[in-house]
Amino acid sequence: MPPHTAALPRPVQHDQQHQLEVTVTDPAMVNRAVKAAALGNAMEWFDFGVYSYIAVTLGHVFFPSADSTAQLLSTFGAFAAAFLVRPFGGMVFGPLGDRIGRQKVLAITMIMMAAGTFAIGLIPSYATIGVWAPVLLLAARLVQGFSTGGEYGSAATFVAEYAPDRKRGFLGSFLEFGTLAGYIGGAGLVTLLTALLSTDALESWGWRIPFLIAGPMGLIGLYLRMRLEETPAFAKMAEEAEQEQKKQPKVSVRDMVLGQWRAMLLCIALVLVFNVTDYMLLSYMPSYLTSELHYDETHGLLVVLGVMALMMAVHPFAGRLTDRYGRRPVIGAGCAGFLLLSVPALLLIRQGGLLAIALGMAAFGLLLVCFTSSMPSALPALFPTKVRSGSLSIGFNISVSVFGGTTPLVITALIGATGNMMMPAYYVMAAAVVGGIAVFFMPESNRRPLPGSPPAVETRAEARALRAAASRAA
Repeated sequence: MPPHTAALPRPVQHDQQHQLEVTVTDPAMVNRAVKAAALGNAMEWFDFGVYSYIAVTLGHVFFPSADSTAQLLSTFGAFAAAFLVRPFGGMVFGPLGDRIGRQKVLAITMIMMAAGTFAIGLIPSYATIGVWAPVLLLAARLVQGFSTGGEYGSAATFVAEYAPDRKRGFLGSFLEFGTLAGYIGGAGLVTLLTALLSTDALESWGWRIPFLIAGPMGLIGLYLRMRLEETPAFAKMAEEAEQEQKKQPKVSVRDMVLGQWRAMLLCIALVLVFNVTDYMLLSYMPSYLTSELHYDETHGLLVVLGVMALMMAVHPFAGRLTDRYGRRPVIGAGCAGFLLLSVPALLLIRQGGLLAIALGMAAFGLLLVCFTSSMPSALPALFPTKVRSGSLSIGFNISVSVFGGTTPLVITALIGATGNMMMPAYYVMAAAVVGGIAVFFMPESNRRPLPGSPPAVETRAEARALRAAASRAA
């Protein structure tokens, strides 16, 4: 018997008379799967928010011999190092999820993410251990980045394979809901500590608090993930392999990429527009407001947090829209919106008034929701079950590392080279064109089974109706 399948509440029903096979999901297990997967995303972006907002303090703690600019660059250099190892994490954990199961990989990545973040809170300062302090900081960031490389693809695959077909968009949208909640939580906690503590207290011990919180968070997440059963799609594949007295087939990374080249190109293009717009808004715009428009830093950060809160409020509704109207129309609307509205939105922001900035940022945020609500259900549907976790993880992390994580650097360089302050709008417009081409070629997946899997429904009555419809059609 494949691991964990014995405890499943018989979600996969095998008809003995060659009728349509249908997966009946367990609602309680689906809810646990969504919560456990979303918590991992929340934890990843909690760290992202903490690190971004406390970067100046970390520079003083770990790089005290440098000037202020060098301190900040060194701190963000350690931050960026995590992006360099993400593709390698995807190449390890993604294929591993296709071999040993999605649930086990999610447990491993949760442990590694929590350990890496918690370890940062324990590292002695430069004043205590000298050069070993930044070395240990870099090591912890590499652990975080490596584990993150396997997190999103595995989590998206897990939720997609558990969700009933007609609710996959709504349930998948909670992955990015977790992202927003984690970032707001991390950034909000740092803002609170900065307001309550003196500069000396913050640099002495206060900066450690957000990182140490990752320990309990990780234990909670691990507990939730260890309680999960394997997904019905993977359990069925493992059961079939055992019945044929074969080991779970090993698919090479080459086959996951070249064997799925069309889906891989679509995945990279979709993740490109998703992450370029994401990092432009959430990572670059606070710096743009401060350094390029000379806007008050605190107010700029608060505006970004407000936009993220707005995105959270509409996120579940946008997820339901993808189930009703399809992933392609919603993603296509986001691409068209960024193409048509980026320049007007940025012109609003450049006016400098609080209301104008808020309206422009809100426009970007609401357009971004078209992607954050759709991608967790659209991307897993590009690949068949046997390579879904591996191919998705590889494509996702290559695109994030090459295009998403470099967005702030590229936009800054373009402004420096051209002197054109509208470059953020032009850059996301170019990404929107790439995304629009991908939408044109991608298959629609809403209310349809995942490739290689039978239909998935919530109730036995739905299963009977599907079988009856199939019988009539035959």
